[in-house]
Amino acid sequence: MANENLSVQAVPRQPNGKNEARRERQKGRLPGVLYGASKQPVTISLDPRQIARVLHSESGHNTVFDLAVDGEQTKAMIVDWQYEPIKGALLHIDLQRIAMDQVLHVRVPVVLKGEAAGVKQQGGILDQVTREIEIECLPADIPSAIEADISELVFGKVLRVSDLAHHEKIRFLTDENTVVAHITAVKEEVAPTPADAAAAATEAPAEPEVIKKGKQETEEAGAEPAKETKEKK
Repeated sequence: MANENLSVQAVPRQPNGKNEARRERQKGRLPGVLYGASKQPVTISLDPRQIARVLHSESGHNTVFDLAVDGEQTKAMIVDWQYEPIKGALLHIDLQRIAMDQVLHVRVPVVLKGEAAGVKQQGGILDQVTREIEIECLPADIPSAIEADISELVFGKVLRVSDLAHHEKIRFLTDENTVVAHITAVKEEVAPTPADAAAAATEAPAEPEVIKKGKQETEEAGAEPAKETKEKK
């Protein structure tokens, strides 16, 4: 989805490996790469706050925004990004030039709306199996999400990709038989009956083999001296 309010400024940088990228981060910049549109890839440096604003927008990484780099104005989209695992800071970003008249393959989230009858009336649990699906459309038609009404979902009924409503300008690429959501039963623990409890109490615990063996050796060791005493008498 194109967003006219989001614009990002980038500057070219020298592709000198990890050390150069590390220096960019130390300066508070975000290293990245811009490619696509049959042009040579360009290594760039960006303000991480601008990229964070794009990622946190309604359409997230599917947002098409204006990118200015070295005098070039282009439409771009985030195609890959990396976070630092502990502090959560952005480490690297990959951007792609976007032609607004060419279709794209993107993944969008599936958002379930309403309260399922199988949960409200039957006491089941809603299980969302598929949270993203792949679609094909023009950049301007990319939705922020595909919504699905689950109010009629009950036991024995399955919501599949083929049941999802979408605009005619969007084509689903995910298999139409893919399960999106269904209702599952609550697994109940069966309490033991009084008869079962009584039977368990009367059962003698099995003696460990090592203890039985020790007792046997002790008895045999005690039996031998008794035999010797009888012979002396």
